[in-house]
Amino acid sequence: MTEATKKKISKWFWILVISPFALLMFLVLLVWMFADIPSFAELENPDNKLATQIIAEDGEILTTFHIENRTYVSYDELSENLVHAAVATEDVRFYRHSGIDFIGLGRVLFKTILLSNSSQGGGSTITQQLAKTLYPRAEMEKKIPGIYHIKMVWTKLKEWITAVKLERDYTKDEIMTMYLNSIFFGSGAYGVRAASETFFGKQPSELTIEESAMLVGMVNKPTRYNPALNPDKALVRRNFVIGQMEKAGYFDDQAKAAGVKTAAFRDSIRQIPIELNYQVQDHNSGHAPYFRDMVRRVMSAKKPKRSSYSVPEDYTADSLSWATDDLYGWLEKNKKADGTPYDLDRDGLRIYTTINYKMQKYAEEAVQERMRDLQADFRKDLRHKTNKPFSNDIDAPTRDRLMQQARKWSDRYRVLKKKGLNDSQIFKTFSEPVNMRVFAYNKKGYIDTTMTPDDSIRYYKSILRTAFVAMEPGTGHVKAYVGGPDYRYFKYDNVRQGKRQVGSTIKPFLYTLAMQEGLTPCTKVTNVPVTFLTPGGETWTPRSTDKEEWIGKTVTLKWGLTNSSNNISAFLMKQYGPEAMADMMKRMGIQSHVDEVPSLCVGPADLTLWEMVAAYNTFPSRGVYVTPLFVTRIEDRQGNVLSEFTNRKREAIAESTAYLMVNLMEGVVQGGTASRLRYRYNLTGEIAGKTGTTNDNSDGWFIGYTPTLVAGVWTGAEDRQVHFQSITYGQGAHMSLPTWGIFMKKVLADGTLGISADDRFVAPAGEFSGLDCTGGDNDASEVYQSKEEEYYFE
Repeated sequence: MTEATKKKISKWFWILVISPFALLMFLVLLVWMFADIPSFAELENPDNKLATQIIAEDGEILTTFHIENRTYVSYDELSENLVHAAVATEDVRFYRHSGIDFIGLGRVLFKTILLSNSSQGGGSTITQQLAKTLYPRAEMEKKIPGIYHIKMVWTKLKEWITAVKLERDYTKDEIMTMYLNSIFFGSGAYGVRAASETFFGKQPSELTIEESAMLVGMVNKPTRYNPALNPDKALVRRNFVIGQMEKAGYFDDQAKAAGVKTAAFRDSIRQIPIELNYQVQDHNSGHAPYFRDMVRRVMSAKKPKRSSYSVPEDYTADSLSWATDDLYGWLEKNKKADGTPYDLDRDGLRIYTTINYKMQKYAEEAVQERMRDLQADFRKDLRHKTNKPFSNDIDAPTRDRLMQQARKWSDRYRVLKKKGLNDSQIFKTFSEPVNMRVFAYNKKGYIDTTMTPDDSIRYYKSILRTAFVAMEPGTGHVKAYVGGPDYRYFKYDNVRQGKRQVGSTIKPFLYTLAMQEGLTPCTKVTNVPVTFLTPGGETWTPRSTDKEEWIGKTVTLKWGLTNSSNNISAFLMKQYGPEAMADMMKRMGIQSHVDEVPSLCVGPADLTLWEMVAAYNTFPSRGVYVTPLFVTRIEDRQGNVLSEFTNRKREAIAESTAYLMVNLMEGVVQGGTASRLRYRYNLTGEIAGKTGTTNDNSDGWFIGYTPTLVAGVWTGAEDRQVHFQSITYGQGAHMSLPTWGIFMKKVLADGTLGISADDRFVAPAGEFSGLDCTGGDNDASEVYQSKEEEYYFE
């Protein structure tokens, strides 16, 4: 055997021995390199950080919880124009390849790399772009030559493998849907639904050719081609996409149908100017932002601890909610299948609510329309104040306390405190002018100005706040919810978080007690001041609100409520006592603390608009108290039902009592403090309600109802020490009732909401005679009349 032969045999021996080990090592290396390629299971459920949707009763998306503003849409919800634009511009052979376009790669190799012609674009297919978007590349801190390029080669290989896996597991339509749902369009818009709403204020299915081309053109460079930021560059890019669509043959049929050449059809589309309805869809935008935050607070609630509450009634109410309301603390009570908690901002839940999309829109419009005019009234009122915006009768120590409190609650104070500055240093900065943007009732919703932080505090304290909520009788479904004048600048929810004095809106509870005890709206009593003896041995007489000529006359109870007479309320309080009135309020759903004192009859109690409207809902609900319901079910991102919700009902008052109260409160609208609903807003049909005004005109209320809807409004400043000087402007009939009137006018004019001026309150079975009194002046007579006509108490 020759030496050469021996070497040859030895070589092949070691090759045979080493090859298996080398192959094994190579396979191990491949496994290591591609270990992080997503599995089919991961591809089935890509982590898109989907926004949780708050959905109205008719299926419209009101608003979202999100980190990335991304809401999934199905292929059927995509405009054909959008799909055509994406294919023509990003991947013209999309429907002919299996994830990797080798023709496109060849173009990149020869034209882009060898000929240095970057205008030819890249070779990534839509499927590869989807793989990169769903499973982004890890960024290298330092792009070291050689190492960087090797890493990019391996990264590309992994993207190719992922793209092939996507093509094997999904149809082309599903890949296109995932692609358009995953890409970033700029302006905080992730996915095509967010983009179409942000730039055009419409759904993806409604996008025209030029709008679709606009959005697809932004994919490459979202900031450079953003039409709101760079309209000229965006127009050029949009027209390029339109040209690509024409080259791909997507205009042939339309041009033929129009009887023109394809090039002419293309040019006609290019001539259309960019028309935007631009509104960034951030946490401050969308319908019902106050409602969204209320839902978050309720769902995120922790199990109540007594030590966290200063008022026993609040602890009792929250404990009851925890025990009986499945929605209250839902995120604490429910976990995913793997035991981890749900995340409202990432898990793409679908929260179905009772909110009516149109009513919510009308409520927000009504608040804006009324508050714009009311704020103008208040600006005039401020001219006569020496310590704006505080009332002239507010002493200096109170003003200083309120200002100091506001400084410590500000973001400026918290930031500077965190930096280590002491209070003296921080408060000095509040007198130094700075540039800032502040809220304003104008087209933009703000003004850019220069003022000191102290002046900005006074400015914001001069802006009146408001709240509105509407519910459906019988069901308790919440139909509209507005917690303030503008969520972007005023985050505080005045519907459920704010408690303010209710004034005369408390009086119907006392009258309900009288009706329950056998009186009727037409029962007559004497209109005279009533004096109470306090536990301290002092006397208290409610201030009369009646004209002098009515004092001493006999009047009906309906006259008393129609005119919001303090004398008649005090008369009834004298008969039944504060304990009985407080008990009636609790039976009708009031959960907040109320002092059982004689003055309760004129409304010093601090209550929320939420509980007041729910309590008033007992009247059109025929005596049944219904806990408000605002979420009906929650689904996961696949549509699986996680929870369904109902509310509780109980008889609070007799049905006959509720009907008598409706009769009583109709007088307030017919000829009393709420009569401007008739003569100014021209509202017809059966309406009942009550206005309320508190001490010093600090709070204005109106709660009204029809047979099919009950709604309430509160209006006032952040501080009670900021208010109208005159009751002409400061009464509930001026501050809050107009919002109700504007809203109801829009609702009745709609015609599609099932609410009509023809709706009628239904009398319960039985005889209801002697209800012919109107609450007007004809209900009053001289005190010296026959005893048969006057009701006496022993």
